[in-house]
Amino acid sequence: MILQQTRVDQGLPYYYRFLDKFPQITDLARAHEDDILAVWQGLGYYARARNMHRTAKFLVNECGGEFPKNFEKLKKLKGIGPYTAAAIASFAFQIPVPAVDGNVKRVVARYYGIDTNIESPAFFKLAFALLLDVIPPSSADTFNQAMMELGALICKPQSPLCIECPLLDNCSAFALKRTAELPVRIKKIKITQRFIQFVAFQCGDEFLLRQRPSEGIWGGLFEYPHFDISGEAGHEFPYAECPWDMPIKPPVLRTQMLHKLSHQHLNARLWICEVEAKTEALNTLGKWVHFDELKSFPLHKLMRNFVSL
Repeated sequence: MILQQTRVDQGLPYYYRFLDKFPQITDLARAHEDDILAVWQGLGYYARARNMHRTAKFLVNECGGEFPKNFEKLKKLKGIGPYTAAAIASFAFQIPVPAVDGNVKRVVARYYGIDTNIESPAFFKLAFALLLDVIPPSSADTFNQAMMELGALICKPQSPLCIECPLLDNCSAFALKRTAELPVRIKKIKITQRFIQFVAFQCGDEFLLRQRPSEGIWGGLFEYPHFDISGEAGHEFPYAECPWDMPIKPPVLRTQMLHKLSHQHLNARLWICEVEAKTEALNTLGKWVHFDELKSFPLHKLMRNFVSL
């Protein structure tokens, strides 16, 4: 689950960190979500950590701490889709189901000469069916590992090493000189621009910190209160949205950052706003934390950048 959307060299230190912090599945199941997010901090796509926690609790409470040795049942676990389920089924339990990742899809598209968009559900369904027909029942793990390695090392996206490929003689793309054309990839991502004003309310040596909702972007992580302001107004301090029932000093713009996510660009500004009292209106936004303790909370990357200033 760590390797979803993450390279091995990035994920490996976190893997060891998790084994050290939660050596048994019962330890993971009984842990507080904040502790899990703290260990995960910096890896991104935090929904994976929350899903792993939910799955651990389900396995401990409903399955006696054992993973189901069934592909269909594995797919029903939180955070485990068809690819991860197939990887667990084949590597752990020798169940003959193909693990179709990006590298494997590329091999299939070229070998069979498939023009369907590689990002589409239709392509995944077709690739899965084709591989299911040829995967050896007695060595599913070796087959899946070989397919992944073939895509990563030989059938590369650019300049594939076709002469070294063991499937060369029957490869449609090579025979038709279409290796540069395949796979077909149509992936349109509309990038939205968001203007966000983060406000670091400061009272003495303490800052106001709030926890994000468990669902959605950066779910369950902590940050300074923020306000979404659209258009040109997004460059101004959000006076209208802030709780102004207390005496304050004029807010000071500390920094501004452009934080890029897959589907949106966050135009973020950080304001320092000194207050003279912890009013009830402010207390409803979060909790007060001493500055030295801020980094002990699970923070998203943008927030960690703010705290490090």
